[in-house]
Amino acid sequence: MSEPQQIPDATVFAASWKSGAKLALLATSLLVGAEVGVTTGSNVTDPQTMFALFVPFAVAGGLLSTWSPCGYSSICLLRPNGRWSARSVARWMPTLASHALGYFLGALVIGGVLGVVGYLFGLDRALHYTLPVYALLLVAYGAHQFGFLRVPYPQRRSQVPHDARQRFPKWVIGLLYGFSLGLNYCTYVQTPLLYAVTALALLIGSPKLAIGLFLAFNLGRFLPVALNALPISDVRITSWLARNQENAVIVDGALLCGLGAYLAASLFF
Repeated sequence: MSEPQQIPDATVFAASWKSGAKLALLATSLLVGAEVGVTTGSNVTDPQTMFALFVPFAVAGGLLSTWSPCGYSSICLLRPNGRWSARSVARWMPTLASHALGYFLGALVIGGVLGVVGYLFGLDRALHYTLPVYALLLVAYGAHQFGFLRVPYPQRRSQVPHDARQRFPKWVIGLLYGFSLGLNYCTYVQTPLLYAVTALALLIGSPKLAIGLFLAFNLGRFLPVALNALPISDVRITSWLARNQENAVIVDGALLCGLGAYLAASLFF
């Protein structure tokens, strides 16, 4: 297997995003999140409520993880063979299915481990105490994405092994890539929403709910690969991703800040 390819830190914002615009969006995200938290009055210390709240954010986090070298690699390397046609797509379906299976297995492993650890330590009973810190960290990572704060973001900065395509059938590559990416910490992931899902999988103390969170996150990671079933060229897909990378980071920061403000307001008001 080839050596992991090192991933440099991303340039978070293009020059078109001015500090004033970023600050205004950050403040708006905080205000909207807090307002929704005050008006809805959700019981966020209930694990089931937290799970239901986070499922759409987990899917969004998975989609946002597409804006990374591994996201590009999965789309590029798992395309149907030859020129697009209904027949080539049909022959490619086992690859898509094995890729989905890999993501499913990855979610079972990482979600199961985190859920069991949370259950054994009874972390669900301490949500009232841990959620304020959790909300603060969400806002901090949101500010990190906006470029106003630097927060530690340890990741294994590597990609999936590209040479695997020369050694295995494509459906095997799809399975290997899906499982590796489905574990989420074997390769680089740009969005700190991964941290949010990981921490919550621990805090809710339920293997079933933790697995569900990572299934949602991995669904978001998987969906862009399904675009290969459409008559859209690889160049068009990756060019669009590249043009919108900074916008994806902006959305990421807004979601993190809004979610953190929502939790804080739900807890204290």
